[in-house]
Amino acid sequence: MRRFLLAAVMCGMTAGAQAADLSDLPILRGGLTEGMGGRVDWSGVYVGGTVSRGAADMDYTNSTKDLLTKLVNNSAADTLFNVSNWPLLGTAHASSTAFGAFAGYNMQWTDALIGIELNYSHGAFLTSSTGSQTRTSTDSSTPPVTTNVTASSNASMRVTDFGSLRVRGGYAVGSFLPYGFVGVGLGQADINRSVRLDVTYTAAGVTNPAPGFPLIVSNNANSHLITGFAAGLGFDWMLCAGLFMRAEWEYLRFTSTVDTSVNTARLGLGYKF
Repeated sequence: MRRFLLAAVMCGMTAGAQAADLSDLPILRGGLTEGMGGRVDWSGVYVGGTVSRGAADMDYTNSTKDLLTKLVNNSAADTLFNVSNWPLLGTAHASSTAFGAFAGYNMQWTDALIGIELNYSHGAFLTSSTGSQTRTSTDSSTPPVTTNVTASSNASMRVTDFGSLRVRGGYAVGSFLPYGFVGVGLGQADINRSVRLDVTYTAAGVTNPAPGFPLIVSNNANSHLITGFAAGLGFDWMLCAGLFMRAEWEYLRFTSTVDTSVNTARLGLGYKF
């Protein structure tokens, strides 16, 4: 931490020290191979912190299908109305600010670079979806009996921690390092789901519930690990003495009970040792 702060102080000193021979200061050689005017050396270990703003899109369409199928399995309601295939839920959107950190290692050949990096962010993307459908069927008896079947569902998802283990490639242009990356997306989420099935019969204007109904089943998965893939673009800008600034865009796609995609714009500050 002391080296990180010292590097930041030295960056401020350079503006008022143009007459000095900066190449004689060892701490200012940390990010360069040939002094202040030479090629930036991005190789080695680096760490940093980030602040980001992201948007998450969560698709609940099939998120409770397994619960609904379990609820109506081999039932007359499913035989008559095909309840297990009813689409009950939709999509939801959320945005959040997140704070995080990163650490990685670069290997450099002239201006080309390849590296591996672990990136982590903590935020709070919370959404939910609720829906229901009703079907009726009337027989030919006297008086006629109408069967009413209603399936209702609700689900919620809260993503609190997310990140990626990525491989990145870049090409140094002066003090800038544009890069792209792909990798594995990882996250932690609370996923709560429930479905309810109501069956009633109406005859001669009187409605009564069917015996044994309503049926309810739920599933709660807290601190659940979600996985997927990551991809994105960005650039690092070497300020001086190993201190660099970062800007990037990251796309995360999680294939879980609730299909989720997260787009994040991120700014960061790092130090290359």
